[in-house]
This record gives sequence, C-alpha cells and structure tokens, in this order.
Amino acid sequence: MVFKTVCLAAMAASAAAFAPAHGPSVQSVALRADMSESIPFLPRPEKLDGSMAGDMGFDPMGLSEIQQDLTYARWAELKHGRICMLALTGMVIQEAGIHLAGDQFTALNPFEAPAKVGFVGNMQVFLTIGIIELANFNRHYDGSEPGDLGWTGGLLDNMDEEQIKYRKEQEIVHCRLAMIAFTGATVQTLLFNEKLLGGAF
Repeated sequence: MVFKTVCLAAMAASAAAFAPAHGPSVQSVALRADMSESIPFLPRPEKLDGSMAGDMGFDPMGLSEIQQDLTYARWAELKHGRICMLALTGMVIQEAGIHLAGDQFTALNPFEAPAKVGFVGNMQVFLTIGIIELANFNRHYDGSEPGDLGWTGGLLDNMDEEQIKYRKEQEIVHCRLAMIAFTGATVQTLLFNEKLLGGAF
C-alpha cells in the first residue's frame, strides 16, 4: 500500500513538471508598469508620468518629490543644457583657432579667457543673459511650454505633433549629454591642463 502511494505521488510530480506555466498575473503586470523605465528595479516617481519629453522615470535621488511643479525644473534643465551645448561648441571652435579679432579673444583655456576678455566683454555677456532672463521670467510660472523662447525661426511650423515631440526629445537628450560632457571638459582642463582636442594649453 505504501509502495502504491509513493508511485502515485511520483507520477503526479512528474506530470506537474510538464504542465503549462501560468501566465503573469495581472498584479505582476501592474507592478512592472509602475517601475521606472530607466531603472527597472526602482519604482517610477509619481510625478514622472511620461508626459514630458525625455521622461524615462529617472530620479534616484527623489528630486521630483520636492518640486511643486516640474515645469520650472524642466526650464532649468533646458537652459543649463543649452548653455553647455554652446559652451562645448565654443571651446572646440576656440581651440581650432577660430575666434574674434583681437588679442583679448585668443585665450584657449576657458578659465583664463574671462580675465583676458576684460570687464567690458564680460559685462556684454552678463547683460545679454540678463535681458533674455528678464524677457522670459514670467514664462517660468504662467504654464508656458518649458524652453519655448519663440526662437524657432519657423522650423516647427510645418511639423505635426509627433514630429515636434521627437525634436523635443532629441533636444533634451543632447542637453543632458552636453551637461555631462561639460563636466568632463572642466575636469580635464582643471586637473590635467589639457585641451579638448589634445595637447597642453
């Protein structure tokens, strides 16, 4: 009797091994949907719902939780990214020997250049930045599209919503890459005193 019971249990166990696997439960699918797209083992931050261009749910430090409105944060991200793209382009062009006429514009080291340009040159830069900031100050809080300064030059006029969304995603990706690259360029300049294109200053 005991032998028959053992045989039946063994057959049942072997049959269970060939049984079809159960599909993922609705609960597990829902849990995966709430996970971050960029860091799958972390939950997706509540405010990063994918509505903004380039939103991959990446916020390991929880910075979105302390922001009342992410519109201001997106404005800041775009501005810093655009500045870094311009800065890197300027650094490479300057190192290539292309610059404005005058000895004060010949410095290759970006940390020596402000002192060589002088007070008047630096004030022109600061005034330009100040005018742009003041002209667009209210846009940060009135619900305007983040980063929209109205300087499209008509390039977006003939694009549909999907094409514009793609351009926005491309811009924010390049902004983030430029901020990382500028950090690398700063470290290379300060620690190693080397140009981006190679060689010492």
